[in-house]
Amino acid sequence: MGGVGEDEPARVVATPRALALLEEIVARHGPVLFHQSGGCCDGSSPMCYPRDGFVIGDHDVKLGEIAGVPVYIGGAQAALWRHTGLIIDAVEGRGGMFSLDNGTERRFLTRSRLLPPG
Repeated sequence: MGGVGEDEPARVVATPRALALLEEIVARHGPVLFHQSGGCCDGSSPMCYPRDGFVIGDHDVKLGEIAGVPVYIGGAQAALWRHTGLIIDAVEGRGGMFSLDNGTERRFLTRSRLLPPG
């Protein structure tokens, strides 16, 4: 799970609502990935893209996987959030312009939690 040891807390987890939406999107679009947006045009949302339609950058960091779906974040942002765990949730609303949750009347949302020191 992206460098997380057996006894370390997961850097990224998902709520049941997010897993349900993710299952629908994968059924419709095939394999996908998440990239945690850095806060420009789409705020700070987890963006869901077709796995073969998004190029992972040299500085992107894989935080882990949820339901077999890889979750990435930009390297600079990963350094800032190194003590933070991400919780991917789904709420009513519109997704990011290019994210696959757009058009479902639901969108993915990132919540955070502090990871224990270690």
